[in-house]
Amino acid sequence: HLLLFLLFVGPFNCFASYSRATELFYSLNEGLPAGVLIGSLARDLRLPTASGQHPAAPQPPLSFTLASRGLGGQYVQLDNRSGELHTSDVEIDREALCVESSGVTIFGGAASVSSSSSSPSSESCLLLLDVLVLPQEYFRLVKVKIAIRDVNDNAPRFPVPHIRLSVPENAPVNTRLAIEHPALDPDVGTNGVQTYRLRDNYGVFTLDVEENESGERTPYLIVMGALDRETREEYVTVIVAEDGGNPPLVGSATLTIAISDVNDNCPQFSDSQLNVTLYGNSSLGTHLATVHAADMDLGSNAEITYSYSQKVPQPSRDLFHLDESTGAITLSSKVDGDTPRLHRLIILGNGPGCIPAVITVLVTVIKVMTRPPEVVPRFIANEAEGVVYLKELEPINTPIAFFTIKDPDEKYKVNCYLEGDGPFRLSPYKPYNNEYLLETTKPLDYETQQLYEISVVAWNSEGFHVNKIVKIQVLDDNDNSPVFSQQLIELSIEENNVPNAFLTKLHATDADSGERGQVSYFLGPDAPSYFSLDKSTGVLTVSTQLDREEKEKYRYTVKAVDSGFPPRESIATVTITVLDKNDNSPRFINKDFSFFVPENFPGFGEIGVISVTDADAGQNGWVALSVLNGSDIFVIDTGKGVLRAKVSLDREQQSSYVLWIEAVDGGDPALSSTAKITILLLDINDNPPLVLFPQSNTSYLLVLPSTLPGSPITEVYAVDKDTGMNAVIAYSIIGRRGPRPESFRIDPKTGNITLEESLMQNDYGLYRLLVKVSDHGYPEPLHSTVMVNLFVNDTVSNESYIESLLRKEPDISIEEKQPQISIEPTHKKMESASCMPTLVALSIISLGSIALVTGMGIYICLRKGKKHHRADENLEVQIPLNGRINLHMLEKKPMEISNI
Repeated sequence: HLLLFLLFVGPFNCFASYSRATELFYSLNEGLPAGVLIGSLARDLRLPTASGQHPAAPQPPLSFTLASRGLGGQYVQLDNRSGELHTSDVEIDREALCVESSGVTIFGGAASVSSSSSSPSSESCLLLLDVLVLPQEYFRLVKVKIAIRDVNDNAPRFPVPHIRLSVPENAPVNTRLAIEHPALDPDVGTNGVQTYRLRDNYGVFTLDVEENESGERTPYLIVMGALDRETREEYVTVIVAEDGGNPPLVGSATLTIAISDVNDNCPQFSDSQLNVTLYGNSSLGTHLATVHAADMDLGSNAEITYSYSQKVPQPSRDLFHLDESTGAITLSSKVDGDTPRLHRLIILGNGPGCIPAVITVLVTVIKVMTRPPEVVPRFIANEAEGVVYLKELEPINTPIAFFTIKDPDEKYKVNCYLEGDGPFRLSPYKPYNNEYLLETTKPLDYETQQLYEISVVAWNSEGFHVNKIVKIQVLDDNDNSPVFSQQLIELSIEENNVPNAFLTKLHATDADSGERGQVSYFLGPDAPSYFSLDKSTGVLTVSTQLDREEKEKYRYTVKAVDSGFPPRESIATVTITVLDKNDNSPRFINKDFSFFVPENFPGFGEIGVISVTDADAGQNGWVALSVLNGSDIFVIDTGKGVLRAKVSLDREQQSSYVLWIEAVDGGDPALSSTAKITILLLDINDNPPLVLFPQSNTSYLLVLPSTLPGSPITEVYAVDKDTGMNAVIAYSIIGRRGPRPESFRIDPKTGNITLEESLMQNDYGLYRLLVKVSDHGYPEPLHSTVMVNLFVNDTVSNESYIESLLRKEPDISIEEKQPQISIEPTHKKMESASCMPTLVALSIISLGSIALVTGMGIYICLRKGKKHHRADENLEVQIPLNGRINLHMLEKKPMEISNI
């Protein structure tokens, strides 16, 4: 029984399981990127998930699988566990996926639906998917329909780029003409084509749009004003189609509106009457005249035929033939004595559907005698085949031909005259009868007129005429010189041009003909060799580079020569201005400038002038100077090149300066150059000697009484920041105080103080020597003083006593004497002056002897001077002091320095 029950129930279970099919509807926009969530099948099917299961009753996990990987499967990505449906890497293009049609059409898993049902919506594109849900407990087949919503990603596009439409010129206002090539837009709904417009309607056209039952929109051209093909044959504009997207997209095409012709014009003659003369001896087929009527229409509407009016009598119709197509009138019958002398031909110009145009042709027939007068020419000038050849510039009254007039009947009087324009005259040649001479009345000019056609007409008293046509050809002569279009040809070219640069093309004309009018061009003798002129074309070139700095203007002549014999020529002047280019850097006169400036030179004083030039002109030659280094101390005048120092310069701080000056011109791009400036400061005696030892006026030195004469005791050491003679230091004792102050002597060059004589018992005590340290500066030497204290004793037993003596201002008499150094001073009463001639004479012998003899002379002079040392203190001047003296404010006295 159980087996039968299972066999009976099993099939129904299977059927129930497979019958659980479900449909899900989703929608999304086309063109979305990969990974966009379309929907969750598990949630939308309300299937239990792992999070929602009861822990006591675990269930196998759900599994979602696409039943087939058709066309629709490539656009989606299905998560097998969660059942989430996402967009894939393949972008969905609604226009490529679906084709709009009524009903539903499947394209490999996609469908285009247009229905009124709620799902899917009208005009939707469906993507169809079959999804299997497992395991068996939840098995079902899910039909997933994804509606692809349209986005405005396509612009309207006309099927052809040029649309042509024909409108008759008599089309009434509000005439509507369909434009057969409307724009197409793959998008649907409002994203499709909505409106049309004309970019230029010319005031006579507009557009309207009609929508049919299927929703297609067709543009119509509406005529808004009167048209006239004879005024304007066509209108060209642009038709623009615009969709309803946001923002809207547009497409355009060229619209040509051709105005077709309508027979709205009739033939018209320009004249109402035409007069024609016909001679009685004219042959058949002689052309009398041609009538012409005009019709502004086109094609068959402008076809015109010509016919005689019914008012024209039959004899006139028989005598004159009228061509219906061309309107030509010819002689169709012979003229005889019975032919009327006047014929009035009324001719009609007939057009389709028009009243004929009318013109009247009056034909006057002139009867000719049976034996007309004869005109017999006898040419004097050259004649060939009825053409007379005369050279221009022939003199006045040049004879051309004799004409003999004869009357065959010899019963009529025959007269003769000349017809036609030209400088000719026909006059009777006396004393002969019926003889006439044809001659010129003024010189002929070939350049004015080359051919004359005149007629010699003979007529008798009966009115019969005979004419003889004479053609006169004027022969050209070389009577015209070439003429330049400009007598002064002004040219310009930039310097540094490329070789064989084009300058201009000369043009000269010659009114003569043939070879006489052929012009050749030549340079004048004053033209430089590097200019070339093409003989045939007149092209003027320069074969080398021009340099404006070498030569700025060129002026020479050119000739135009014709090919006549003898040749004639004319001359023109060519001026060439070479334009400047910035091809020259500023140039300093020297690359290195050196200036010697005394120190303490006042601020902004002129140190020197930097001279710089630039061979270029104008803005290119303008030069600006600047200091590249040291601009905080020095400044330069850009225009004048004057170099100045902002502050006073001190040689002792810096003895020289090296500057770099840059010169920049005004060209574009600018060129520059630099120069080195060396400024050497000349020393000025602005620093007195600085005593370094002894360091104080209150210091002292112990001198033992046993010191031998000539022994060095101490020294005075000083330095001078100046240089040269300003730094040569001399030492002298200008004040003494002590038991026997003359016991000590100072070397004027070294400052060494030595003991002159032996010290005795009564020479013990404190000696104070005021030493003057002086330089040899010019114009006035500077000096400093220092007090040298010597204590003559065996020992120093009471230092405080000595220090108290040193603190007192010494009562010292100042004695000014010139120190005895190698540079000899010149004072009065100087016994050593007798040595000077010897020194001068010996210095002439040789430079080496000068040094030796000078040393010997100085030694002798010093020895002689020593003998009188005590008498006149070596010419030192005793200057008494009143009261206390200030050792730091001694009077400076100028010294006369010789033998420098």
